[in-house]
Amino acid sequence: MSVPDAALPGEDTRTTISVVIPCRDDAPFLARCLRALTAQTRPADEIIVVDNGSSDDSGRIAAAAAGATVISEPVIGIPRAAAAGYDAARHEVIARLDADSVPGQDWLARIERGMASHDVDFITGTAHFYGGNPAIRWIGRHLYIGAMYVVLTPLLGHAPLFGSNMAMRATAWHELSAGFHRSEDRIHDDLDLSLHIRPGMRVLHDTDLVVLVSARPFENWRSLRRRLDRVLPTMRLHWPQEAPWHRLPARRRARKADVHSSIRE
Repeated sequence: MSVPDAALPGEDTRTTISVVIPCRDDAPFLARCLRALTAQTRPADEIIVVDNGSSDDSGRIAAAAAGATVISEPVIGIPRAAAAGYDAARHEVIARLDADSVPGQDWLARIERGMASHDVDFITGTAHFYGGNPAIRWIGRHLYIGAMYVVLTPLLGHAPLFGSNMAMRATAWHELSAGFHRSEDRIHDDLDLSLHIRPGMRVLHDTDLVVLVSARPFENWRSLRRRLDRVLPTMRLHWPQEAPWHRLPARRRARKADVHSSIRE
């Protein structure tokens, strides 16, 4: 096995990061998201906004943002738009935000540190919600995001990915992309990707990786129900091959193999 040459003094050895933002008719939110990205202490190496058939100014706002690349995905659907952005990303790590996400100034720096220090394939974070009233924000944080991690982590064998605040190695996406259900528009794309994660892949749930996200999905029952109604169709796409009684033993075997391999080395 060849050993990489040591970095020369002053040589840039940092991990490069693409940021992907799917967007449809979210111009005001997108503008705020892009402003937050320009204020990062560790700038993005690439920002890709996927215009998913917008009829408002989303495309124009994205094109006007410094350093942003706009690609078009005219077929409506978040899975298709997200996949188009991941496919177009050119860097080692692909970070994902939604148009209504507002990352803190250290968001990309924390992702870079997490990938390096924990040697993981995926990082997933959490959200604080803005807009609405305190009760709605509490529902979003505790009954939606909190319940997602509590319920799905034991079923998946790892933390689920949160599409408004996550990152993955480009190599992981390329390995999983062929099976990703990009043509299904009534599913959770992040849950679908979570279900594709293979036994040897590692997921870090960083509770300190926080972004602000709009509370609008929780402002009425119809909007919340539309999100919840996508969970079962997503699970059915992977049933029964990714049922917990198949997933969990496979992940335990992969962990044991990884430990044994490390001992031998």
